[in-house]
Amino acid sequence: MKTILFLLSSFIALTSLISGLFMISDPNGDVLSLSTTLLSGTPFKTFLIPGILLTLVVGIPNLLAVFYNMQRHAMRYKWATAGGVAVCGWILVQLILLNTLYWLHFLYFAIGVMIILVSYQLKGKWAV
Repeated sequence: MKTILFLLSSFIALTSLISGLFMISDPNGDVLSLSTTLLSGTPFKTFLIPGILLTLVVGIPNLLAVFYNMQRHAMRYKWATAGGVAVCGWILVQLILLNTLYWLHFLYFAIGVMIILVSYQLKGKWAV
């Protein structure tokens, strides 16, 4: 279970940090093959602010969860839970703002839920 949590948190941290940094470095979305027409109906004109938010809100908590997991720090499950909640929240906000559903939404939301459940299990709150 600890390995599963480590791998899931690592995947989310890596993909959100890379995507967020690409969005910051190229706010027009060309590097990620994103069109700014995706942002119509949202408060954003470019991907700069979403990239900053993705990096800070999703990437950093999951990266901290990975580092704390490697060090077996007492806060590792709390940070993992926070990272899972951040991913799920990010996906829900995307769905609300974009009014579009992609298969990646299902994947990332499922991973977020799995992170929450596994970290909660490892924290000792309930047993399966």
